[in-house]
Amino acid sequence: MEWFSAMKERSKVMSIDELLALPVTVDLETANRAIGLSRNVAYTMAQRNEYPVRVLRLGNRYRITRADLFRYLGIDAPNGHLASGGE
Repeated sequence: MEWFSAMKERSKVMSIDELLALPVTVDLETANRAIGLSRNVAYTMAQRNEYPVRVLRLGNRYRITRADLFRYLGIDAPNGHLASGGE
C-alpha cells in the first residue's frame, strides 16, 4: 500500500528503549506511535482488517500484543536488537 508508507509520522515514532518498556498489550494509539501511523489511518486500517499487525478487538477497544508489534518491527525482544542481527 503506497498510502500506508506515505502516512507514517516518523517524528513521533518510539525509541527502542520506549518499545522495550511496553507492557504485554498496548492500545491502538500506542501501537500507532510505535509503527508511525496517524490515528485516522490506523483506525481505518483496523476497521478494514488491514492493520499491519494482528488487532485484538475487546468490545469497542483495540489491543495489540507486544510480541506481534516486535515481530512486525523486527525486534528481538530479549536483546533489544533487530531480529536480523543489526544494531
